[in-house]
Amino acid sequence: MKKEINTLKSIKTFTAVSMLIALSAVGALVKIFNTVALDSMPGYFAALYLGSWYGALVISFGHIATAITSGFPLGIPVHLYIAVIMAVCAYSFKFFTERYNSFIGILVGTLLNGPIAALLFVPLFGWGYFIGWSIPLAFGSFVNIFLATLVYKGINKVGGM
Repeated sequence: MKKEINTLKSIKTFTAVSMLIALSAVGALVKIFNTVALDSMPGYFAALYLGSWYGALVISFGHIATAITSGFPLGIPVHLYIAVIMAVCAYSFKFFTERYNSFIGILVGTLLNGPIAALLFVPLFGWGYFIGWSIPLAFGSFVNIFLATLVYKGINKVGGM
């Protein structure tokens, strides 16, 4: 009986992760600014609802979907690196939300995925990249994280999925 319950839980989790990755692909088509899109909202939601590692997985695939729909403007290796950065952002968002509260989680996630992520590319692309991308990335990150938090709180309020 216990094995059946674990198998059912695994199937439900796999299904949820798959659906959230698909939703990330749809969000990748909704561009906020240039390549900044609504691809990461499902990843941030997955981090809250399913756990940090699932959120990291979903958000990484979401970024790759955006890179594909944008034609890999920075090249495949750079976009794979960004996918890893996004995974760290989702994981950290969940950690700080759990450890402190939603406000702190949103703030940390926005800063990590905005100006701090842009700062990591200064050695590759220079300070112009940082200056040009910090605000759009921060805005896009805030929108994605805020929406994910709202959906998560709404689902918890009505009793879960």
